Amino acid sequence: MLTLPFAMLAGAILSTSFLSGIFGTAGGMLLMGILLLVMPFSAAMVLHGITQMASNIWRAWLWRSHVQWRVTGYFAMGSVNAALGFALIAAVPAKSVALIILGLLPFVGLLLPRRLTPDITRPVHGFGCGILCTSLQFMAGVSGPVMDVYFIRSNLDRKQMVATKATIQAFGHFLKVAYFGQLMAGGADTVAPTAIALAMALALIGTQLSRHVLDAISDAQFRTWTRRLITVIAAIYLIQGLSLLVLDFHQAAEAATAY
Repeated sequence: MLTLPFAMLAGAILSTSFLSGIFGTAGGMLLMGILLLVMPFSAAMVLHGITQMASNIWRAWLWRSHVQWRVTGYFAMGSVNAALGFALIAAVPAKSVALIILGLLPFVGLLLPRRLTPDITRPVHGFGCGILCTSLQFMAGVSGPVMDVYFIRSNLDRKQMVATKATIQAFGHFLKVAYFGQLMAGGADTVAPTAIALAMALALIGTQLSRHVLDAISDAQFRTWTRRLITVIAAIYLIQGLSLLVLDFHQAAEAATAY
């Protein structure tokens, strides 16, 4: 049975849920990094997914009048197709490759000219975002920086972006929990029920506290700070992915010379 230190779990979930509640991004990435330090990959995916699902469901409920359901529908169709594809192969992909993709794509999206940039309000782009982001969820646990590129260049206001992202992220995390839950069921690792209950409760509290901050900032401030967060997070992912790739290469080389 896996347990986490109470103070570490509480502080991480509360603060990351608060951050995600304001910008709809960043918090999930930070929480994923913390969980991966102390838990096996599949178990971390399940606890992260449950926490983020609770946080996003509550965020979507708080801003439910701003949810763009047409966008949500196209994203969901893409997500289901990606999930079915992963279910067929039933494998845990290389994390280094996923992190490099997560690091590169946001920079590409932000640098593209307006006429070529992804826009979540376009049906084809929404469907493609569902496939891409759900695939990244299964590979690295998060997809926020890539998803943000589809939203930040759209004409949606800050509340529409936060509400709609929360709705589609909740769906994506549900698929992730189902996928890694069934992989974990056949192994020895589990997540303590107390950790799950605590994570969900603190995620709701952090999300609730963030509402006042989102009300206070302007759309211009929201877009400016979101762009900065996307850049910083993408850079962190890229560095981490390249480091893991080098480490994987060295380990493979050592294994080859051992024979």
